[in-house]
Amino acid sequence: MNLNLLLPNLFWPDSSQTEIYHELSAPSLEVLLSKSTATTTAPQEIEAWLCKEFNVAKQKNDWPIAPLMLFADAPDLAKTSKDFWMRADPVHLRIEQNHIMLADSQAFQIPKEEAKQIVQDLNLSLGNHDFSFLPLYPDRWYIRTSKAPEILTHTLSHVTCKNINSFLPSGAESIAWNRIFNEIQMLLYEHPVNQARESRGELTINSVWFWGGGNIPQSTQSPYTHVWSNDDLPRALALASNTNHSKLTANTQEWLQSQISGNHLVILDALDGKAKYRNAYGWRETLGDMEQNWFLPLYTALKNGKINQLTITALNETSSQRFEITRADLWKLWRITKPLAAHTETH
Repeated sequence: MNLNLLLPNLFWPDSSQTEIYHELSAPSLEVLLSKSTATTTAPQEIEAWLCKEFNVAKQKNDWPIAPLMLFADAPDLAKTSKDFWMRADPVHLRIEQNHIMLADSQAFQIPKEEAKQIVQDLNLSLGNHDFSFLPLYPDRWYIRTSKAPEILTHTLSHVTCKNINSFLPSGAESIAWNRIFNEIQMLLYEHPVNQARESRGELTINSVWFWGGGNIPQSTQSPYTHVWSNDDLPRALALASNTNHSKLTANTQEWLQSQISGNHLVILDALDGKAKYRNAYGWRETLGDMEQNWFLPLYTALKNGKINQLTITALNETSSQRFEITRADLWKLWRITKPLAAHTETH
């Protein structure tokens, strides 16, 4: 049995804050990383990495996340639609000095009825355009159109907690789409849903983010026997490629009880949101929990031959790192165990 463990933001994104690793106990993880064969490549977002793993090509400017997600959010449409689909997810924008910072749905909750009401009003107000909004999931909204817009967008995960000014749509039709972006903000500024949210002390839904456009891919192929994740994009890719998918287990022991042979992809993304929102305490606590629940028992399983090969893929803002380790590698005494901080992108 082979395992690829995908860990977005395994390392703290701000390399200048080396003190975050001080007295952070992760001995099993340190051994696994130190005994492995490590390679470092250019940074890539989790959406791009997953598309490449499942043999999904980039379409024009963007990775086709919106049409892929239809396999999870609207299976009937995924089988029949010939249209162009783009995500238009609800977000909260906040002005800070000369910056406009974006928070995604990790920072707020949006009930289904509020999503439907906002989207209904968006469709009424923007009805003169050749597209329509669909709130297929409360925090995943879509645009459906017959013609692909000539724009390049940036993934929502990439712009979360960043100044959006550098990431607005670009390309031949960018002026028109940025105008739509502004129209939406004007409509949502005093929307009744947002007035009610503000009165309750909740973040308002004062914009949407365009990203991930494309047509439904002709084919999707998986190198994995089974995908384990609580995130919806891996589930959609598994559905598109007829690959087995399960919710992430609580720990390695539960995962091993599945006794399934083959190649497995396990996605541990609990560190990702903590890193993006710069929650240092939460990131350290989560990594400590992973050490006990995942890395220690994975080390033991590898040592006992229950896993043939373990690959740890660490995606960060500045690099992508791949650590491959087998049972035999654990006996390579010349590979000295190094502290976690030594395995950052400068490795």
